[in-house]
Amino acid sequence: MGSLLLVDDAAYMRRLIGIMAKKGGHEVVGEAETGEQAIDLFLRLSPDLVILDILMPDMNGLAVLKKIKELKSDAKIIMCTASEQSHHVQEAISSGAKGYIVKPFTQESLNEKINAALAS
Repeated sequence: MGSLLLVDDAAYMRRLIGIMAKKGGHEVVGEAETGEQAIDLFLRLSPDLVILDILMPDMNGLAVLKKIKELKSDAKIIMCTASEQSHHVQEAISSGAKGYIVKPFTQESLNEKINAALAS
């Protein structure tokens, strides 16, 4: 079981991920809809894991990932994306993401990724 920060500009997606993660035994400690909010909440809440959307309007998830990793190199982050564009996925993994999940996803696949990231 881990504490999660959910970052997505779509409220419905944060809610869906939260419901699925809670069913997997995890606790959502914060939600952010922008990159700036995500960084602020990460610093204040120190979650075990961040689930981070790649495409957001103010600051893309890759920039947020890099900033969080600068602040805390051992931060655990899973990227969430609507498309499996190889350049985004490769950049996320090379920048320190523990994995990624492609929308739409199942509760089982989401919790498998969460558990794997927390165990790493």
